[in-house]
Parts: sequence; C-alpha cells; structure tokens
Amino acid sequence: MSQRLTTSPFLHNNSSVQKLMLQIQLAALPALLTHIYFFGLGITIQWTLAVLTLLVVETTMLKLRNRPVMPYLSDLSGLITVTGIVFCIPPESPWWLVVSAVTFALIFGKHLYGGLGYNPFNPAMLGYAFVLISFPAEISHWTLPSTLSGHTLSFIDSFHLIFYGHIPSLSLDQITGATPLDAIKTGLTMGKSVTDSLQSHLFYLDALPYGWTELNIAFLVGGLYLLSRNYIRWQYPVGFLLALGGMSAIFHAIDPNTYASASVNLFSGGVMLAAFFIITDPVTSSTTPKGRFIFAFGIGVLVFIIRNWGAFPDGIAFAILLMNLCVPLIDQYTKPRVMGYK
Repeated sequence: MSQRLTTSPFLHNNSSVQKLMLQIQLAALPALLTHIYFFGLGITIQWTLAVLTLLVVETTMLKLRNRPVMPYLSDLSGLITVTGIVFCIPPESPWWLVVSAVTFALIFGKHLYGGLGYNPFNPAMLGYAFVLISFPAEISHWTLPSTLSGHTLSFIDSFHLIFYGHIPSLSLDQITGATPLDAIKTGLTMGKSVTDSLQSHLFYLDALPYGWTELNIAFLVGGLYLLSRNYIRWQYPVGFLLALGGMSAIFHAIDPNTYASASVNLFSGGVMLAAFFIITDPVTSSTTPKGRFIFAFGIGVLVFIIRNWGAFPDGIAFAILLMNLCVPLIDQYTKPRVMGYK
C-alpha cells in the first residue's frame, strides 16, 4: 500500500489546548463568583464584551493571515487573555476600555508574532498595560464593594455605567474610589504612614483590603486546584509569592511606616491571579524547571520594586512583560545538561 505524504502546514490539533483552557476557566469560577458578590454584576457585562471582541478580532486576524478560523478559534486559547484582562480592569469601566484592551492584546500580543506559541509577551498583560498607560483615569476608578459604598448596583445600574457613564440620581463618587494599593501610595505621598492609610474606609479585616482579600483567596483556591491536577508548574506560584512576600516582610520589619506587610502585598491587587493564572503561561515563560522559578522570582522582585518606588501602585503587568524579555536568556543558562555530559 502506498503512503500519501503531505507537507506543512498541517491541521492544528487543539484538543490538549482546549482541555487546558477549559480547566483554567473552571478554576477561575470561584474568583468570578466572589467578584460578583463584592463588586456587582459589572464583570459579567465586561466578560461578554471581551468574548465578543475576541471572536471578531480572532476571526478577522485569522482570515487576514490566511489561516482557517476553525480549529484555531475553537482551541479557546483566547479565553485566558479575556480572563486576565476582565479581572484587571474596573468592573464598571467604559465599554470601549475592555474592547481596546482585548483588541490590542490579540493583535499586538499574539497574531503579529504568528499566533499561539510564537508570542514573546503575555497578551493579557500587554493589553492591560496598553490601557493602563493610555487611559489612567478610567483605570483608577474602581467600583467599591457595596458594604463600603452603601450602594448595591443592579445589572441595569452597571449597564448604564458601562455604556452611558452615569447612573440616574446617583453620583459616581458614592460608588467608586481608589483601589487599596492606590490608597496606600497616595497616603504615603501625603506624609501618612502605611498604618494610617490602611485605616481608611477602604480597609477592614485587621488592615487587609475588604473585598480584594477575598478575591485573592478565591484565586488561590482555583490555583491550588490547577496545581493538584498538574495543569501548572509549582515553580511559578512558589517563586513569585516567595519573592514578593519575602521582600515585603523584610522591608516591613525595617520600616513598618513606609512599607506594607507581606499579607497586605500578597492579598492586594492581582497577586494570586498573576501567580496561578498569568505567569504560568507556558508560551511566554521559561521552559526549564530552574528557569521557571527564576522567571517567577524575578517577577515578584519587580512587583515589589514598582509598587514601592515606581509610578504605578501595582506593577504586575510591567513586571511580567519585563521578565518576558528575559526568558531567552534564562533558558540559555538553565538548560539541563545532556545525559553523558561531564
């Protein structure tokens, strides 16, 4: 029997990628429910906008690149980009903000490099960094938990805020405010200590940020699920959390008035989201066991540096992108020796 030989490109096998993406979305479900409980239903509207943008942009770019829309679209790899972005932006931010972030992430973070597997930068963090730099005012106003603001936003209220920018008979100042990390940085610039800043209306639970702490715990639970099923490597969260928590503890012990404690740093912002869902991206991180730890450890160090001495209150996106640049160098010097090499 003669054998038929074919040449590339071959059919894209998306079964393993699709399975991994579905598990990641399942692991993010506790965080999504926690986010809805504390911050309202705005994230469901943002998620819908992000997915619709994903479908349009992915389809358009695949056609422009002369690639079949299916099965590339059905591998669900774009969902991790959506997950990273929608949890980073304020839930009631303008509709065009999430559309801009997802569009930029997919075009400049994925397709211009050749698609999945060829992108050097994490697409979600690239898209988020783009809107963070371009639209700082829209990014800085976060919807406060209803317990703090005294107002519970309905789905209609969130819809009005996202698409029209206001709610009838309700001032935005009553329901939005700075994030806990913003409050700490602003307090320090005004001469307040970290303790005084943490005692503001944004903080409860023994100086831990109310709402943000629970959200990070939910991401931690989902991340532990991914670890238990061997969907992610342990070097990522361990290296990242060890670096950020260790540096926070050391500097807090030296000067507790200027530097927040390890618990505040670990459970504020998007730390657990980054530790288990973002930096674990196998495409844009190191490929060696030792390299993964170095990569994650470097991100933790950079996050602490940017948070305390940089212009941005939470430097996770910039830290990840900077370490993405270092991946080739890390891989070069952490390759395991070939068997038999002396």
